[in-house]
Amino acid sequence: MEDTVPEPATVLVDGPWRHRDVSANGTRLHVAELGSGPLVLLLHGFPQFWWAWRHQLTALAAAGYRVVAPDLRGYGASDKPPRGYDAFTLSDDVAGLVRALGEPDAAVVGHDWGGLLGWTTAVRHPMVVRRLAILAMPHPLRLRHQIAADPRGQGVASRYMLGFQLPWRPERVLVAEDAAHVATLLRGWGGPGYPDAEAERRYRSAMRVPGVAHSSLEYHRWIFRSLFRPDGARFGSVLRRSLRMETLQIHGEMDRCFLPSTAQGSGRYVSGPYTWRLLGEIGHFPHEEAPDLVNAELLGWLRP
Repeated sequence: MEDTVPEPATVLVDGPWRHRDVSANGTRLHVAELGSGPLVLLLHGFPQFWWAWRHQLTALAAAGYRVVAPDLRGYGASDKPPRGYDAFTLSDDVAGLVRALGEPDAAVVGHDWGGLLGWTTAVRHPMVVRRLAILAMPHPLRLRHQIAADPRGQGVASRYMLGFQLPWRPERVLVAEDAAHVATLLRGWGGPGYPDAEAERRYRSAMRVPGVAHSSLEYHRWIFRSLFRPDGARFGSVLRRSLRMETLQIHGEMDRCFLPSTAQGSGRYVSGPYTWRLLGEIGHFPHEEAPDLVNAELLGWLRP
């Protein structure tokens, strides 16, 4: 077990990409960037950081795109302010990042919580999102519905979120024993053989960076607690707007965090071109479990 607490710089993994900081929506966000051409923005999920997109960074950049993978607010080498973990502020971070990168719009690809921000940003800032790709995240309104309508399915799968509502204890659990619980979550949600030793080591270390455990849990606390507050009602009202941009949704057949039956109904919130892809023998992390297959899907979606 590690005794030394990792510094934020430990997430600056070497590679063909370059690391830099960008100021967006009043927050400093670390990004990894590679390539030139139309902007593709890759938004990671929980409990990960920008490095989850390593396979897509290289493949999409080689195909002629400018690919940027940020650490979301509260993660990795980005700022970890005490507040701002609601979907409104976080989607403003995404829109602000696109503009800070000097682009009018981007093709946005989001996984898990990054997918929820993809859905939200596309609704709230439609001029910023040129195209939308969602991995392993149902539309938030579909998720709300299925938790209530399918309590033995999606309701049971979402139980972990109830545990995250407690004060302080979940943070301690996440970082205890060299963040062993992170490995438990990755194995429980992923498909066969996931994660490999390097991925497990990096994600466990990244969760132990000071502030990350608390910040990442604040995302889950807001989304649950907002259900009983006016901001949650406002969030639901905003999300009822139909999306008109071309949308690709990729989901793993073996995803035990967000069930395929939950994700499949998300297309009703898209009035533009919509493509659903269900990948066999794949769990909650398709971009890492089957990178070649996901890269091929993304490249086909990106081409006009």
